[in-house]
Amino acid sequence: MIKVTESAIEFLAGVINEQDIDNLHLKVDVQNPGTPAADCHLGFCEADEMDDSYDIQDLGPFNLYVAKADEAYFEEAEIDYEIQGASGQLNIKAPKLKGQEPDEGAPLFERVSYFIDATINPMLASHGGHARLTAIEADKAYIEFGGGCQGCGMAKQTLSQGMQSQITNAFAEINQVLDATDHALGENPYY
Repeated sequence: MIKVTESAIEFLAGVINEQDIDNLHLKVDVQNPGTPAADCHLGFCEADEMDDSYDIQDLGPFNLYVAKADEAYFEEAEIDYEIQGASGQLNIKAPKLKGQEPDEGAPLFERVSYFIDATINPMLASHGGHARLTAIEADKAYIEFGGGCQGCGMAKQTLSQGMQSQITNAFAEINQVLDATDHALGENPYY
Protein backbone atom coordinates (compact mmCIF):
# COMPACT_ATOMS: atom_id res chain seq x y z
CA MET A 1 0.00 0.00 0.00
CA ILE A 2 1.31 3.41 -1.00
CA LYS A 3 1.05 6.21 1.55
CA VAL A 4 -0.76 9.12 -0.05
CA THR A 5 -0.82 12.33 1.98
CA GLU A 6 -3.98 14.40 2.41
CA SER A 7 -2.44 17.26 0.41
CA ALA A 8 -1.71 14.85 -2.47
CA ILE A 9 -5.24 13.42 -2.37
CA GLU A 10 -6.70 16.95 -2.46
CA PHE A 11 -4.44 18.02 -5.33
CA LEU A 12 -5.00 14.84 -7.38
CA ALA A 13 -8.77 14.94 -6.82
CA GLY A 14 -8.74 18.47 -8.25
CA VAL A 15 -6.75 17.37 -11.29
CA ILE A 16 -9.11 14.43 -11.87
CA ASN A 17 -12.19 16.68 -11.56
CA GLU A 18 -10.76 19.08 -14.16
CA GLN A 19 -10.81 16.24 -16.72
CA ASP A 20 -14.63 16.15 -16.62
CA ILE A 21 -14.73 12.36 -17.20
CA ASP A 22 -17.02 10.17 -15.11
CA ASN A 23 -15.46 7.37 -13.09
CA LEU A 24 -11.89 8.60 -13.67
CA HIS A 25 -9.19 7.37 -11.29
CA LEU A 26 -5.39 6.97 -11.20
CA LYS A 27 -3.11 4.01 -11.77
CA VAL A 28 0.55 3.59 -10.90
CA ASP A 29 3.12 1.14 -12.20
CA VAL A 30 6.86 0.84 -12.81
CA GLN A 31 8.93 0.55 -15.96
CA ASN A 32 12.28 -1.25 -15.63
CA PRO A 33 11.68 -2.10 -11.95
CA GLY A 34 14.67 -2.95 -9.80
CA THR A 35 17.19 -1.31 -12.14
CA PRO A 36 18.86 2.11 -12.25
CA ALA A 37 16.53 2.90 -15.19
CA ALA A 38 13.38 2.33 -13.10
CA ASP A 39 10.68 4.93 -13.50
CA CYS A 40 7.32 5.34 -11.78
CA HIS A 41 4.29 6.10 -13.96
CA LEU A 42 1.18 7.73 -12.54
CA GLY A 43 -1.66 8.19 -15.01
CA PHE A 44 -5.39 8.45 -15.49
CA CYS A 45 -7.58 5.39 -15.91
CA GLU A 46 -11.25 4.54 -15.97
CA ALA A 47 -12.41 1.91 -13.50
CA ASP A 48 -13.98 -0.29 -16.18
CA GLU A 49 -10.70 -0.60 -18.09
CA MET A 50 -8.79 -1.99 -15.10
CA ASP A 51 -8.34 -5.72 -14.57
CA ASP A 52 -7.30 -7.98 -11.70
CA SER A 53 -3.60 -7.32 -12.31
CA TYR A 54 -4.08 -4.16 -10.21
CA ASP A 55 -4.93 -3.77 -6.52
CA ILE A 56 -7.37 -1.03 -5.62
CA GLN A 57 -6.47 1.53 -2.99
CA ASP A 58 -9.56 3.59 -2.06
CA LEU A 59 -8.47 7.16 -1.37
CA GLY A 60 -11.95 8.63 -0.94
CA PRO A 61 -12.58 10.91 -3.91
CA PHE A 62 -10.81 8.48 -6.28
CA ASN A 63 -9.13 5.06 -6.39
CA LEU A 64 -5.45 4.43 -6.92
CA TYR A 65 -4.83 1.25 -8.91
CA VAL A 66 -1.44 -0.26 -8.08
CA ALA A 67 0.08 -2.85 -10.41
CA LYS A 68 0.35 -6.09 -8.43
CA ALA A 69 3.56 -7.03 -10.23
CA ASP A 70 5.19 -3.84 -8.93
CA GLU A 71 3.97 -3.89 -5.32
CA ALA A 72 7.36 -4.88 -3.86
CA TYR A 73 8.90 -1.77 -5.45
CA PHE A 74 6.26 0.41 -3.79
CA GLU A 75 7.06 -0.72 -0.24
CA GLU A 76 7.62 2.41 1.87
CA ALA A 77 6.46 4.58 -1.08
CA GLU A 78 4.75 7.90 -0.57
CA ILE A 79 2.92 10.34 -2.82
CA ASP A 80 2.97 13.87 -1.45
CA TYR A 81 2.05 17.32 -2.69
CA GLU A 82 4.34 20.01 -1.34
CA ILE A 83 3.39 23.67 -1.56
CA GLN A 84 6.38 25.84 -2.41
CA GLY A 85 5.55 29.52 -2.42
CA ALA A 86 2.78 30.24 -4.91
CA SER A 87 3.00 26.80 -6.54
CA GLY A 88 3.27 23.19 -5.57
CA GLN A 89 4.95 19.98 -6.61
CA LEU A 90 3.73 16.40 -6.64
CA ASN A 91 6.43 14.02 -5.42
CA ILE A 92 6.50 10.25 -5.59
CA LYS A 93 9.12 8.74 -3.31
CA ALA A 94 9.71 5.03 -3.74
CA PRO A 95 13.01 4.04 -2.13
CA LYS A 96 12.87 0.45 -3.40
CA LEU A 97 11.97 1.36 -6.99
CA LYS A 98 15.46 0.96 -8.41
CA GLY A 99 16.34 -2.11 -6.40
CA GLN A 100 19.82 -2.56 -5.06
CA GLU A 101 22.89 -3.68 -6.93
CA PRO A 102 24.05 -7.05 -5.61
CA ASP A 103 27.34 -6.89 -3.71
CA GLU A 104 30.45 -8.73 -4.86
CA GLY A 105 29.63 -11.68 -2.59
CA ALA A 106 26.26 -12.30 -4.26
CA PRO A 107 25.91 -15.30 -6.62
CA LEU A 108 27.36 -14.69 -10.09
CA PHE A 109 23.97 -15.28 -11.75
CA GLU A 110 22.40 -12.51 -9.64
CA ARG A 111 25.22 -10.05 -10.36
CA VAL A 112 25.21 -10.70 -14.13
CA SER A 113 21.39 -10.48 -14.27
CA TYR A 114 21.46 -7.10 -12.54
CA PHE A 115 24.22 -5.90 -14.87
CA ILE A 116 22.16 -6.86 -17.93
CA ASP A 117 19.07 -5.11 -16.53
CA ALA A 118 20.96 -1.99 -15.51
CA THR A 119 23.47 -1.59 -18.34
CA ILE A 120 22.37 -3.48 -21.44
CA ASN A 121 18.57 -3.46 -21.38
CA PRO A 122 18.22 0.34 -21.42
CA MET A 123 20.11 0.35 -24.74
CA LEU A 124 18.07 -2.54 -26.17
CA ALA A 125 14.87 -0.81 -25.12
CA SER A 126 15.41 1.83 -27.81
CA HIS A 127 14.60 -0.92 -30.32
CA GLY A 128 11.77 -2.38 -28.27
CA GLY A 129 13.94 -5.26 -27.09
CA HIS A 130 15.39 -6.73 -23.95
CA ALA A 131 17.65 -9.57 -22.84
CA ARG A 132 17.73 -11.81 -19.81
CA LEU A 133 20.26 -14.21 -18.43
CA THR A 134 18.98 -17.79 -18.55
CA ALA A 135 21.98 -19.77 -17.31
CA ILE A 136 25.66 -19.74 -16.45
CA GLU A 137 27.57 -22.94 -17.11
CA ALA A 138 31.31 -23.00 -16.39
CA ASP A 139 32.60 -19.78 -18.02
CA LYS A 140 29.65 -19.36 -20.42
CA ALA A 141 26.63 -17.08 -19.94
CA TYR A 142 23.45 -17.85 -21.89
CA ILE A 143 21.25 -14.93 -22.92
CA GLU A 144 17.69 -14.97 -24.21
CA PHE A 145 16.48 -12.03 -26.26
CA GLY A 146 12.87 -10.81 -26.21
CA GLY A 147 10.71 -8.09 -27.71
CA GLY A 148 12.18 -6.45 -30.81
CA CYS A 149 15.45 -8.40 -30.37
CA GLN A 150 13.78 -11.81 -30.75
CA GLY A 151 14.00 -12.60 -34.45
CA CYS A 152 16.02 -9.47 -35.26
CA GLY A 153 18.64 -10.00 -37.95
CA MET A 154 21.12 -7.95 -35.92
CA ALA A 155 20.83 -9.95 -32.69
CA LYS A 156 24.00 -11.94 -33.44
CA GLN A 157 26.00 -8.71 -33.91
CA THR A 158 24.44 -7.14 -30.83
CA LEU A 159 25.58 -10.14 -28.82
CA SER A 160 29.05 -10.61 -30.29
CA GLN A 161 30.05 -6.97 -30.76
CA GLY A 162 28.40 -5.36 -27.77
CA MET A 163 27.02 -7.52 -25.03
CA GLN A 164 29.80 -10.10 -24.89
CA SER A 165 32.57 -7.55 -24.41
CA GLN A 166 30.58 -5.63 -21.80
CA ILE A 167 29.81 -8.76 -19.80
CA THR A 168 33.26 -10.37 -20.08
CA ASN A 169 34.95 -7.08 -19.14
CA ALA A 170 32.71 -6.71 -16.09
CA PHE A 171 32.93 -10.35 -14.94
CA ALA A 172 36.27 -12.19 -15.13
CA GLU A 173 34.42 -15.49 -14.51
CA ILE A 174 32.63 -15.20 -17.90
CA ASN A 175 34.59 -15.78 -21.10
CA GLN A 176 31.79 -16.34 -23.59
CA VAL A 177 28.20 -15.14 -24.00
CA LEU A 178 25.89 -17.33 -26.07
CA ASP A 179 22.44 -16.76 -27.54
CA ALA A 180 19.81 -19.19 -26.21
CA THR A 181 16.90 -17.50 -28.02
CA ASP A 182 14.47 -19.23 -30.36
CA HIS A 183 14.47 -16.40 -32.90
CA ALA A 184 11.84 -18.14 -35.06
CA LEU A 185 9.25 -17.28 -32.40
CA GLY A 186 9.90 -13.53 -32.60
CA GLU A 187 6.63 -11.68 -33.21
CA ASN A 188 7.87 -8.16 -33.87
CA PRO A 189 11.61 -8.11 -34.66
CA TYR A 190 13.28 -4.72 -35.01
CA TYR A 191 14.91 -5.66 -38.35
